[in-house]
Amino acid sequence: MLAVCLMVFTIGVHADDRDASYPRLWDATDLRLQSLLERGLTKLGLSRAVRDKSLAVTLVDISRRHHPRVAQVNGDEMMYAASLPKIGILLAALVEVERGKLRMTPRLERSLHDMIRVSSNVEATRVMNLIGKYHVNEILSSKRFRLYDPRVNGGLWVGKEYGPRPAFQRDPLHNISHGATAMQVARFYYLLETGRLLSPRMSGEMKEALSEPGIQHKFVKGLAGQDVAIFRKSGTWNQFHADSAIVETPRGSYILVGLAEDRRGGDWLTSIARTLHGALYPQMVARN
Repeated sequence: MLAVCLMVFTIGVHADDRDASYPRLWDATDLRLQSLLERGLTKLGLSRAVRDKSLAVTLVDISRRHHPRVAQVNGDEMMYAASLPKIGILLAALVEVERGKLRMTPRLERSLHDMIRVSSNVEATRVMNLIGKYHVNEILSSKRFRLYDPRVNGGLWVGKEYGPRPAFQRDPLHNISHGATAMQVARFYYLLETGRLLSPRMSGEMKEALSEPGIQHKFVKGLAGQDVAIFRKSGTWNQFHADSAIVETPRGSYILVGLAEDRRGGDWLTSIARTLHGALYPQMVARN
């Protein structure tokens, strides 16, 4: 753990910073979008959850890739995120394929799809061990990605197999085994959408794995019937609920991330997706 702490504090170049034509998401706050988000959460009766920090939401309009518009509440709050951090395993696997340390076989591709689309714990643990379970967090914390970064209170972290075994490496800031912040997850998707996460071929593999969600709840349920394509990873464990997605529409695209600690959190995320989509594209909302 000490080695990881030293590595993430080393000064280096963010993936965001290598191309000055793309802003850091933290520097792209849009007051109108922030108002839209806050009004939507108030309408849903979730203001107290925001105040209590049991709900974190980040919304990023990426219709103009070089000019993202960002809104967030508790965006840098590190929370237990259940299966959502499996996107970190997905990234690490594709990085190792890029490096020639893993081979993209039909078996590995099937494992990645099952890990993401139907959230298979067996396949997530299998792929972690193919990569080297400590190596996943090394990649997430590396200078190339900084998807776990103490300067922004953490981010994506996978310190436990998805099964009964105890955690092997809890995150150094918050002692969480499967963690995320809404802003870092949104940044993950923004880097993917702007071609700065992986090579074009591996980016295609990632979006393929994120497509065709196999679990019809939370954001997917909230957007049912809409003219959208969803690239998504969710998570659920006891009172912890998480969802994250790139949502593509005929009029534009956005990133939505939600993390909740409440037994009603799954319903919250369904309502949040429906309400914010309707506010963003009121003329496109399907009339059932």
